[in-house]
Amino acid sequence: MHELGVIIEVVKYVEDFAKKNKLTKIDTLVLQIGELSAMIPRYIEACYPAAVDGTMLQDTQLKIEILPANAICRECGSVFNVIQNNKVCPNCKSEVWELLCGREFMIKEIVAY
Repeated sequence: MHELGVIIEVVKYVEDFAKKNKLTKIDTLVLQIGELSAMIPRYIEACYPAAVDGTMLQDTQLKIEILPANAICRECGSVFNVIQNNKVCPNCKSEVWELLCGREFMIKEIVAY
């Protein structure tokens, strides 16, 4: 499970950000994870408590937003979700497309007070 190592690095990054910006309390950490990301949201949620234990994020809430795996069809220009449509354009049935989003793993928001 590589998610634990990644989340530990995210925690370090957020702590550094908080110190540089003189934040004393973080309430919520919001992550965005693409449907095609190598990060599995339920694993992130499962290892989050261990990653934040003993850090300034120990009492924070984790929120995860899933970003769709959208592509644009190179034949007709339609934008569609590649997972929901089994990698086939629902408009023209083409299998020639370019991925627009869905592999992201980002910190969207750090809610502090």
